[in-house]
Amino acid sequence: MRDPYEILGVGRNASAAEIKSAYRRLAKKHHPDANKNDAKAASRFAELNAAYEVLGEDDKRKAFDRGEIDGEGKPRFRGFEGQGAGAGPGGFAGREGGFENFSFGPEGFQRASRGRGGGPAGGFEDILKGMFGGRAPRGGTPFEEDFGQQGGGGVDVSAAVTITLNEAASGGSRRVRLPTGREVEVKIPAGLADGQQIRLKGQGLPGLNGPGDVLIDITVAPHPVFVRDGSDLRLDLPVTIYEAVLGAKVRVPTLGGAVELAIPPGTSGGRTFRLKGKGMPAKAGTGDLYAKVQIVLPAEIDPELEALMQKLRDAKPYDPRRDLG
Repeated sequence: MRDPYEILGVGRNASAAEIKSAYRRLAKKHHPDANKNDAKAASRFAELNAAYEVLGEDDKRKAFDRGEIDGEGKPRFRGFEGQGAGAGPGGFAGREGGFENFSFGPEGFQRASRGRGGGPAGGFEDILKGMFGGRAPRGGTPFEEDFGQQGGGGVDVSAAVTITLNEAASGGSRRVRLPTGREVEVKIPAGLADGQQIRLKGQGLPGLNGPGDVLIDITVAPHPVFVRDGSDLRLDLPVTIYEAVLGAKVRVPTLGGAVELAIPPGTSGGRTFRLKGKGMPAKAGTGDLYAKVQIVLPAEIDPELEALMQKLRDAKPYDPRRDLG
């Protein structure tokens, strides 16, 4: 994967606001819904989301800048510290030049020796944890709780995937690459929300009593048009001044395709129309779409429109702020 800074078109010293702004601009430009005739739009959009997933979170961005993770957010394998002097067969050098042996037997995943001075030779557990998503217990070394005497269960493996709002609404499937390098097919259920987690039973790393699970953290990418509000969707609906005054039928986008909405004469900016059943699927039924009217003036005010507004102001003035106090 390319450098996420390059993908978003920002410098390494860009602020969080600049990164977010660049992402939103590019997401709107490359969204598959806006490029239905472009076969490569989906892959560009996925690459864009992956880049923002790294740079959009402060901790991940710092880890990437330090070289601890790559552009996909996966840990970089950096070798074992102190390797060389003091390393022997079956062992890995520690920070102080000592080494440790590890064995897997009836009593689980065991540490056999320590570094110089009796202190634990660090680094190996951290590397395993970063590569394979093992959970560190309250005491001892990672993986002992999962593989050892406390039940012998497998190790859960964690991964993250970003999906579009359309995928969240209609469902589908994704191939997800795990930190172990293996790829799994993930079924995306309809109605999935940002921050939810999908558990794939028995597809994690093995243990004495069977394999662990795969835990997929879901991020729903921002949509260029819709804002999700639970099972409902919201959007700003631009209308012209003459459509607002005279009334009109305007096309409103939905996740299932555009529909016609009747704007009654005398519609003020801020008025919200409800399109029933055009939101997101949910257990209690499909949500609604709320379209909020935004009156948009022409890019250039010509003399005729200006004269008309002056005439209206002088002949029939009114105060829309009279109730504000």
